[in-house]
Amino acid sequence: MHDDRSLVEARLKRVLDERIRPAVYRESVPLNVAVWNAPGEPVPVAEGLAGPTEPIAVGDRWGAPWGTSWFKVSGTVPEAWAGRTVEALLDLGFDENMPGFQCEGLVYRPDGTPVKGLNPRNQWVRVGAPVAGGEEVLLHIEAASNPVILDYHPFLPTQLGDKETAGSEPQYTLARMDLAVFDEDVWNLVQDLEVLGELMQELPVEGARRWDLLRAVGRALDTVDLQDVGGTAAAARAELADVLATPAVPSAHRISAVGHAHIDSAWLWPLRETVRKVARTTSNMTALLEDEPDFVFAMSQAQQFAWIKEHRPEVYAKVKAAVAEGRFVPSGGMWVESDTNMPGSEAMARQFVHGKRFFLDEFGIENDEAWLPDTFGFAAGLPQIIKAAGSKWLLTQKISWSQTNKFPHHTFNWEGIDGTRIFTHFPPVDTYNCSMKGSEIAHAATNFKDKGVAQHSLAPTGWGDGGGGTTREMIAKAARLSSLEGSATVSWETPADFFTKAEAEYPNAPVWVGELYLELHRATLTSQAKTKQGNRRSEHLLREAELWAATAAVRTGFTYPYEQLDRIWKTVLLHQFHDILPGSSIAWVHREAEKTYAAVAEELTGVIDAAQRALAGDPAGGRALVFNAAPHARGGVPSGAAATAATAESTRSTPREGGGHVLDNGLLRVEIDGRGLVVSAYDIAADRETVAPDAAANLLQIHPDFPNMWDAWDVDAFYRNTVTDLTDVDELTPVTDGVRIVRSFGASKVTQLLTLEPGAKRLDIDTEVDWHETEKFLKAAFPLDVHAERYASETQFGHFYRPTHTNTSWEAAKFEACNHRFVHLEEPGWGVALVNDSTYGHDVTRTVRDADAGTTTTVRVSLLRAPRFPDPETDQGVHRFRHALVPGAAIGDAVREGFRVNLPERRVTGEREVAPLVGVDNDAVVVSAVKLADDGSGDVVVRLYESTGGRAKVSLATGFRAAGVVATDLLERPLTDAPVPERDGEGVRLSLRPFELVTLRLTRG
Repeated sequence: MHDDRSLVEARLKRVLDERIRPAVYRESVPLNVAVWNAPGEPVPVAEGLAGPTEPIAVGDRWGAPWGTSWFKVSGTVPEAWAGRTVEALLDLGFDENMPGFQCEGLVYRPDGTPVKGLNPRNQWVRVGAPVAGGEEVLLHIEAASNPVILDYHPFLPTQLGDKETAGSEPQYTLARMDLAVFDEDVWNLVQDLEVLGELMQELPVEGARRWDLLRAVGRALDTVDLQDVGGTAAAARAELADVLATPAVPSAHRISAVGHAHIDSAWLWPLRETVRKVARTTSNMTALLEDEPDFVFAMSQAQQFAWIKEHRPEVYAKVKAAVAEGRFVPSGGMWVESDTNMPGSEAMARQFVHGKRFFLDEFGIENDEAWLPDTFGFAAGLPQIIKAAGSKWLLTQKISWSQTNKFPHHTFNWEGIDGTRIFTHFPPVDTYNCSMKGSEIAHAATNFKDKGVAQHSLAPTGWGDGGGGTTREMIAKAARLSSLEGSATVSWETPADFFTKAEAEYPNAPVWVGELYLELHRATLTSQAKTKQGNRRSEHLLREAELWAATAAVRTGFTYPYEQLDRIWKTVLLHQFHDILPGSSIAWVHREAEKTYAAVAEELTGVIDAAQRALAGDPAGGRALVFNAAPHARGGVPSGAAATAATAESTRSTPREGGGHVLDNGLLRVEIDGRGLVVSAYDIAADRETVAPDAAANLLQIHPDFPNMWDAWDVDAFYRNTVTDLTDVDELTPVTDGVRIVRSFGASKVTQLLTLEPGAKRLDIDTEVDWHETEKFLKAAFPLDVHAERYASETQFGHFYRPTHTNTSWEAAKFEACNHRFVHLEEPGWGVALVNDSTYGHDVTRTVRDADAGTTTTVRVSLLRAPRFPDPETDQGVHRFRHALVPGAAIGDAVREGFRVNLPERRVTGEREVAPLVGVDNDAVVVSAVKLADDGSGDVVVRLYESTGGRAKVSLATGFRAAGVVATDLLERPLTDAPVPERDGEGVRLSLRPFELVTLRLTRG
C-alpha cells in the first residue's frame, strides 16, 4: 500500500481547524454590551453591578493596565432555537495561547451570584440545555485588564509590572459577544479526532495500531460533509467508534489525573489580583464538578482558600460544599507553595502548621502530602519537617527543569539530613499544566524512569500559573483515554488515592539522600535583596516576640498576643511564596513587600518592647539590662534571659607597614591593607593564618550578568568568565575597634565598616551599597587557607554538606547554592565560618597553589544583582548587609555566630533581671522556638534540635513548675508513638540523634 500518512494527517489538521471546530457554534446572534470602567482598585461586586455603563462594541479597545471593567451583556434567545443548547460566547480579546497571563473575567448574574470564570481557554457560559426560546439573557462580567508581562518575545524589560508606571493605554480589543447554538455532536467529534490524531502522532510508524487509527480518521473525514458538519458529525463519529473502543493493554502505564490550577500567589500580577484569580478559577471548577461526576479537583495553598473565604464568601460556599463531597480536595497542607531553600527552620515548620490547621479547622481534612509542583529546589532539611507535621508524601515537578543532569527516578524515597525518608513523586508528564494532549500522555509513559517496578504516575491537569484550571475538553479527552489501545490509561483520582497506590506497588523504592537541587533558577537566592532581608528579619523578630511574650505571660501575667502573632506569621509565610521570596515577581509585588515587612517589623518590635518592659519592671532608678534572644549565652547573659552584660577591653588599632591598619584584640590580629582588603586574619591561639597566601579577603567582585533567559531567576555559569576586582579605594579611615572603607565603581558606591570587637574572635563586616548598576552581579570573596573537600551550609534544623570539587556534572552544576546563617569549612581541628544576616546565595571553589601544592578554598557571598525582567529596576538603591568572618570556628561556633548576627542584643533599663523561661545544658542543642500553645491553653511549647550533626544528651530546665510534658508534632498534638519524655526534676532529659527535631508541650503547674 502506498504511504499516504502525511496526506491524511495534513488533511485532519486543516479540516479540524477550518471546518469542524468552527461548526461547534454554527449559529449566533450578537449580544448588547455596555461597560463601566471602575476607577482605581477593584470594587465590591455590588458596586460593580450598579456602576454607570456606556455602550461598547466588538472591535473597541478597553482596559487600562491593571484596571477593572464591568461589562453588562444582554440579549434574547431566538424563538427558532427552542429545544437546542445555547451558550454565551464572551471573548474579551483573548489570545488562546496565554491562559492565566492575559485579561480574565468572572461572570455574575444580576443578583451578584458568580457563574464561572472567563479566560483564553474558557470563553463560554451555558444559557440553557435545552432553551425554550425567547429567554432574556443578562450577565455581568468583572473583567481584569491585566497586562501581558511575559510576551512572545520573553524577558523584555517592561514598565507594565507596576500600576504606578504602567500608563493608561487600553490593552485589549473586545472580540466576540454572542449568543450561539452549541452543537454537542460536533464538539464530541472534535474531541474524538483530537485524541486519535494526537495519539497517532505518538505511535511507531511501523506499528499496526497507528495505521488502524489513520484509516479510521480517513473514513471519518470522508463522512463529514464540509457544508453540513453538524448534520454529518454523528455519522463521522460512528466511523471512529471501533478504534476508540479498543482497550489499553494490561501493561499500559497508569496515569492518575488530578484536576489542578497552579495559581501563583503572586508573580506577574500583584497579590490583590491573585485573590480574584482564585475566585475565577474556583467558580469554574465548582461548576465543572457539578457537570462531570468523575472529575476530581485539587487545590493547594490554605492562603488561597482563606482569600476567597474573606473576599468572595459566595464562591467559598460552593467550594466548601464541594470539599464536603470529597471531590474538591484541599491539598499540600501548607499556607502557600513556598520556596523551601530560603525559609528558616521555624518558618518552614509554620508553613505546615498554619496550612494544615486551616484545612483541619475549615474542612476536617488532614493532608498526608506536601504539594510543591513549582518550587525551585528542595532543602535537605525538609523531609523531617514534613514528617513532623504529620505528613508522609511529597509531589513536585520542577526538578525536570534541571539543565544539566536528568534525575534518575520519578518515584523514590527522599532522605533528609536526620535520616527521615519521605515517599516522593515527580510526575513524568513534566508539567503541572497538563492538558491531556496525546503528546503529554505519551511522554509521561515513555519518560517514566521506574518501569518494570512501578506503573503509576500522576498528572496535574488544568491551566495554571495564572489559574484557569481544568476544562471540559480535558475531561472529555481523559474519558476517551481511560482505556485506549496505544495509550497510557487515565483516571481521575485524588492525590491521596494516587500516593496510596504508588506506595503499595513500590515498597522498596530507591533512596535519594540530601537536597533536591534544581539546576536552574540559581539567581533566585540573590534577586530582590530587600525582600530577602525583610523575610530574614521578620523570622527573627517573630522568634523574639514569641519568646519574650511567652516569658512575660508566665512570669507577669502579660497578655500573650495569640491572634496578632497568628496574623503576622501568615503574612510572613505568604511572602515566602516561591515567586516572592525568590525575587522573581513584578515590581509591584516587591514594592508592596518592602512596605509590608516594614509594618511587620514595627508591629513585632512593639510586642517585644511591651513584653520586655513587663519583665524588666520600672525603668526609674533601674540599670541597663541586656536581653539575649539567641539560643546561646553571650556576654554573660544566658539564652532567653536579661542581665547586666559583661564588658571587655578595647581592640588595639595600629598603622600597618605599607599602608592600611592592623586590628588586634588578643584573639585575632587582622591586617587591612591600603586597598581596604583583608590580607591577614591571624588566629593567635591556634597560631594559624586564615587568609590564603598572596590573596585578599572581603574582596568585592563584579561580573556581567545577562543569562540566556529567565533574567531574575537565572545566573548562567559563563558569568564567571569575566570578573572585575573592586580594589580602588576612596577612603580608608580608622574608627573605634575598626576601619571604615569607601569605594566607588560604575554608578555605585560601597561603604564598609570592618570591626574587631573586644573579646570577639571574629571580624564583623557591615556593608552599605548604593547600587545603580544594570545586569551586573556583585559578590564578596574570601579566599581561605583551608584544605576542604566539602563545606557545610546551614539549612532548616541543621546543615548540609556539599563538595568543593567538581568531579561530576552533578557537582559542577551546583555553582551557586543556598545557605542560611552560615557557611563553614574546616580541616581536622580548625575551621572557618562566614556568617550573614540576610544573604543566601554563595559559591565555593578550590584551587591548588603551584608553589607548595597547598589547597585554597574560596567562599564568595552573593550580594546584589540587577536583572531587568520582570522588574526593570531590580535592587536599585541602598542596601545594608552584615557578615562576619570567624577564624578557628567549629561547626558549633558557626551556629552560635549565625544566631548572634541575626539576633542583636536589646538593651532595656529596668529594675530586675530576667531568668530564662527554659534553658538547655548542651550548646549543640538549639532551642528554635519558645511560645505558648496555639490553642490558648497556656501550655508552654518548646522546639529544639541537635545542630552539629552528632548525638547529644541534653537536660531542658524550666523556669516554671511543669506539671506535665509530652512530645508533640508541629501542630502541638501529642505523638502517640513517641516515648514519654524523661523527667529531670522540673525539667526534661532527652537523647537526640544528629539533627533530630523535637517539640515538647509543657503543662504549667
